[in-house]
Amino acid sequence: MMRELTFREALREALQDEMRQDSTVFLLGEDIGRHGGAHKVTEGLLDEFGANRVMDMPLSESAIVGAAVGAAIMGMRPVAEIMFADFLTIAMDQLVNNAAKMCYIHDGEVSVPMVVRGNCGAGTRMGVHHGQSFEAWFAHVPGLKVVMPSTPADAKGLMRSAIRDCNPVMFHEHKLLYGTKGPVPEGDYLVPLGKADVKREGRDVTVVATGVMVNRALGAAKRLEEEGISAEVVDPRTLQPLDTATLVASACKTGRVVIAQEAPGPFSVASEIAAVIGREAFGYLDMPIEMVCAPFVPVPFSPVLEDFVVPKEGQIVSAVKRVLQREA
Repeated sequence: MMRELTFREALREALQDEMRQDSTVFLLGEDIGRHGGAHKVTEGLLDEFGANRVMDMPLSESAIVGAAVGAAIMGMRPVAEIMFADFLTIAMDQLVNNAAKMCYIHDGEVSVPMVVRGNCGAGTRMGVHHGQSFEAWFAHVPGLKVVMPSTPADAKGLMRSAIRDCNPVMFHEHKLLYGTKGPVPEGDYLVPLGKADVKREGRDVTVVATGVMVNRALGAAKRLEEEGISAEVVDPRTLQPLDTATLVASACKTGRVVIAQEAPGPFSVASEIAAVIGREAFGYLDMPIEMVCAPFVPVPFSPVLEDFVVPKEGQIVSAVKRVLQREA
């Protein structure tokens, strides 16, 4: 059975279902209890599960993540909410030097089954400290898995898989997606980590997009269809591990590739995807790969400047026309 749910409702349902099935799953974070979380994802869960499993924490990202690491090592499955993913920087020692390395340094005898949720991305006029996209930072750390869903169904399925995984999983939720709606399966619905999804089939060009840029890529594909251009849209969904096979297969089929992300381009997820496709599908590419990314600047607070910095649907359209050598 499919229902129309918002992105936040799908996440809430995933958390609720996993907490009902597994008593070791619990939540911790700032204002996640009576307040229901910064974006109301955990609303109502305190009433059902109580304060021992929906734990309001002090305003200390290091303490939240550190407590989650300790609990995971002791056999629990914590889901930690960081109000804004920008402030994961404060918990980097706990994530990079503890959570990510425990399994390795203990020769697999210790696992850290935890999920760290954080809302990311620009577009809400929150300025330089509340609109960044740091997913590439964590994808660069051996031992961490990185997830970035774009639809309510993927949000539910990936969250359930992340909670069940025995590794620390960074779960990046773009704040502009929380209110978006889509069909979501009922029941024990899972999306495997490390498996990309072709959101739209096409023959002329591959558009690989992450997070909120998937919706913009699909919008661009509709506009391009009116001009007789068939764009295939691929959503990696999991950034680490990356489903290179699906990305390369699509690139080999179309021969032209555009990669779209909201984060700046240098040393990014888009750069890695471009490197993989360039290496594995080089003989099939008819044109150099194009990347649609934010410029290499902080996210501005000014609405005019923020709108200028954030990549748009029209930029994807123009990039597709460039790789097709059409007039943009």
